[in-house]
Amino acid sequence: MSARIVVGMMGLLLGAGQVLSNWPQFRGSHGGNGAEGHFPATWSKKSNIVWQVDTPGRGWSSPVVWGDKIFLTAVQSDNPSEPRRGLYMKNMIGKVPPGEHRWLVLCLDWHSGKTLWQKTVHKGIPPSTIHTKNTYASETPVTDGERLIAYFGNLGIYCFDLKGKELWSKKVDSVRTRLGWGTGASPILHKDRLYVQSDNEDNSYLLALDARTGNEVWRVSRQEKSGWASPFIWENKLRTEIVTCASKRIRSYDLDGKLLWELGGMSTIVIPTPCAANGLLYLTSGYLVDTRRPLFAVRPGAEGDISLKGNETSNEFIVWSHKLAGPYHPSPVVYDHYLYVLYDRGMLACYEADTGKEMYKKRIDSGSDKFVSSPVAADGKIYCTSEDGDTFVIKAGPTFQVLAKNSLDDMCLATPALVRGSIILRTISKLVRIESK
Repeated sequence: MSARIVVGMMGLLLGAGQVLSNWPQFRGSHGGNGAEGHFPATWSKKSNIVWQVDTPGRGWSSPVVWGDKIFLTAVQSDNPSEPRRGLYMKNMIGKVPPGEHRWLVLCLDWHSGKTLWQKTVHKGIPPSTIHTKNTYASETPVTDGERLIAYFGNLGIYCFDLKGKELWSKKVDSVRTRLGWGTGASPILHKDRLYVQSDNEDNSYLLALDARTGNEVWRVSRQEKSGWASPFIWENKLRTEIVTCASKRIRSYDLDGKLLWELGGMSTIVIPTPCAANGLLYLTSGYLVDTRRPLFAVRPGAEGDISLKGNETSNEFIVWSHKLAGPYHPSPVVYDHYLYVLYDRGMLACYEADTGKEMYKKRIDSGSDKFVSSPVAADGKIYCTSEDGDTFVIKAGPTFQVLAKNSLDDMCLATPALVRGSIILRTISKLVRIESK
């Protein structure tokens, strides 16, 4: 029996407790870090590529993996166009692309990349506008090994079993977003509940659904405008919390939707998703032209308003903070007691996770200044993928060292999945499985 088949069988046999053997949601089960196995540092079109397959339509949702199945969402149209790369201040108003669109949910085989099943959940004219760099499939689906749930903002939520049978669906109202940029916050699963954060210009809310039936469990209205940060489940030593980031306030709720604590001081545009490790929660935002680009480390047990006052950088529950250290798009990652922050213009910063001490802030590569995908970490390495499709492998630790630059020459905004020694990387036109041979 081949090693590849053995690994696939192990993935099927491991239960929900062995979450690192799967990659069930945006940034996996541990905020983009902690995956098991040996992961490659180098690859090219001719080496360490297990397979690559063409994908239909467009989508910046990340791949998710359970056992020997890879799940993906996409939206296909008759008039596709390639978005411009990098940051720019022109053509910022969202538009409705012409033509009929088809919203797709796909399941691919781990071993071969072959499509096992594909479902069209909706087709028609898009219900809302999007930014020219956004897609109608930018929210990453989520799975618990029994069901796959795909959320398309401004359209609906669709639940399938892993063989492709639709279990339930739920329409969501179309809402306006800032400058018509569209949606992007991914859903999360915790036990039998699905949580969806929708911050928009009309009626912002945090929604809890029964993942088995799609029935609404509770809904909390939020005094927020548009945001793109995904909610985060923080299981700390005291309790389990649902942490939501937004421009007015970071807010944390208990599992019944009761507000636990809140924190002000974020940027006017908030995109990064929180992460947690070593007993602390890390929160950030960094709109490029904002004077507030904070990075916070929070300890468990907070209640009420824990916002910093004046020139404070810490208080009872904020262990440390930096006022101008937040990234615009990429979410940070904690790995082996260090926090890594990737900036859109190609800088990587490393901080001691417990103290906030800066270890370095370095430019990754003189020719790379476009990063949206979030960094992920495993096997002593930090993986940073640029819009140009170049993945830079950085040695983990307090000393900056670029181990490799790997190019696929295809635009990439999706965050990779790290599973059982493989990197599953989505580009604008392909899905690629990378593994040391």
